[in-house]
Amino acid sequence: MTAPLLSLAQIRNRLILTARVILRQHRPGPDGRCPVCRTAGDPVATAARNVPRTAEEVQQRSTATEPTASDQDESQQAE
Repeated sequence: MTAPLLSLAQIRNRLILTARVILRQHRPGPDGRCPVCRTAGDPVATAARNVPRTAEEVQQRSTATEPTASDQDESQQAE
């Protein structure tokens, strides 16, 4: 499938799955270095770690919406 045919939830899930695969591949060895990049403090793994956190934060913000000014005006008029 191409990206325009996917829902936002599907795109989010694919990003998270891809980040998990990257984290498995870039897991530090016993010496603390990434076996793929051969560096300590692997920037690829750091970026992949941020993807699930960011996706979760965005989902929490979108499901916990605050009432807008127009919603507050309507509730005051209804009373």
